[in-house]
Amino acid sequence: MKNIYGFTLPKLENYFLEKGDKKFKATQVFEWLYKHRIHSFEEMRNVSKNTIAELKEDFTLTPLTLLQQQIDTDVCKFLFGLEDGNKIEAVLMKHDYGNSLCVSSQVGCNMGCTFCESGRLKKVRNLEVHEMVEQILLVEQELDLKISHLVLMGIGEPFDNYDNVMEFISILNEPKGIDLGARHITVSTCGIVPKILEFMKSGKQVNLAISLHAPNNEIRNKIMKINQVYKIEDVIEAVKKYFEETNRRVTFEYILLKGINDKKEHAIELANLLKDINCYVNLIPYNETSHIEYKKSSKETIMEFYDTLKKNHTNVTIRKEFGSKVSAACGQLRANYEEG
Repeated sequence: MKNIYGFTLPKLENYFLEKGDKKFKATQVFEWLYKHRIHSFEEMRNVSKNTIAELKEDFTLTPLTLLQQQIDTDVCKFLFGLEDGNKIEAVLMKHDYGNSLCVSSQVGCNMGCTFCESGRLKKVRNLEVHEMVEQILLVEQELDLKISHLVLMGIGEPFDNYDNVMEFISILNEPKGIDLGARHITVSTCGIVPKILEFMKSGKQVNLAISLHAPNNEIRNKIMKINQVYKIEDVIEAVKKYFEETNRRVTFEYILLKGINDKKEHAIELANLLKDINCYVNLIPYNETSHIEYKKSSKETIMEFYDTLKKNHTNVTIRKEFGSKVSAACGQLRANYEEG
């Protein structure tokens, strides 16, 4: 039996048409699922008993299981259990512009970035569409709030689960569904070049972020395994094509690692690398974990890096740091839970 939260509106319309029914019923069901947030098919009051019986026979509404929750100032981290016993994370961050949710797209990750906690526990499988959708529904229910922004930047590489992620975005963006504006959705990739180019052709108006984290191949080879397949030059060329096709600005994520990629010369090199691209750099203070040796750059180093980029005409922001009481690093809560 399939989980109904994994069905886009067109797929649900096809379900009804194949049964010889009217496709408008898909809109009714969608609105009950995402506008009224029902927990059982019986709650759909303008749908016939026969239709409800068919839906109960063909679909499940089984939610994820909330295993653990950590709360600190302006941040709440969730650990969810899946039906097969695997575990994933989502993080709600309160910004001045709204409530942003970071969701997972895979169980584990095979990209092997040496600074990343979630990559330490290897990929088990891709998340199904409904397992991504339910992260949003459960967080909104648990905290009694509305998510205004969503980032695919949690456990996993979204473009390594491309088809499911694209269907997930369709459900997010559907006016009769979750109805989250495309420009409030960001997909982050460590640089899978063919998928960047495929995404470019998709027509989706969502934001693209590139996890760059180094200004040259020498450093990036050491900290990001993907760079041995797609060099920085390949990623930059793909981003330039993406901008030419979509006219959409790209974000480059850059985690500052003490003594590795945070020197002034690295900032100058980064500015030169990005000088012809319509983009901005999001500097990210590193979240230290007990399992990984990297250390966080000092505030002085971070500000010098920021100022150097500014002086070299690079648009740059520093990501807000959230409370220290939560297992802040991506994958850290899951790792701590798994390892006792």
